[in-house]
Amino acid sequence: MHGAHLLTRPMTLGVRGAAFDEAGRIFLVRHTYLPGWYMPGGGVDPGETVEEALHRECAEEGNLSLTRPPELVSVYYNRAASKHDHVLLYRCEGVVQSETKRPDREIAEAGFFPLDGLPDDLTAATRRRLDELAGAGAPDPYW
Repeated sequence: MHGAHLLTRPMTLGVRGAAFDEAGRIFLVRHTYLPGWYMPGGGVDPGETVEEALHRECAEEGNLSLTRPPELVSVYYNRAASKHDHVLLYRCEGVVQSETKRPDREIAEAGFFPLDGLPDDLTAATRRRLDELAGAGAPDPYW
């Protein structure tokens, strides 16, 4: 039954990191295949913990290292992606970038932004998460 359930009702799991440097700026990425600016993140691979996925995605998308343990903020249902997708959001303080992220096949642009100078085309979900982190928005269970 478990195997049939996995084939008919697979759940996908992703992570996103609200990655802040020591100056309090947030790191954001703009993908080559989607409009808008996002927090770094992606899917959790088979055999990988969610924190391993978070570290991997931050490194891949921004050359970022997490210098402190990430703090789980919440788990969201991402109904826009599919009816089986969930995203874990972590707050990551004191991240360090080993070198500037150069554009590649996945990332068109990336960088740190002050919270009062965010890009105009920030995605709605990213804006809601930042409002929640700042205490300016009510928590929403949907990504």
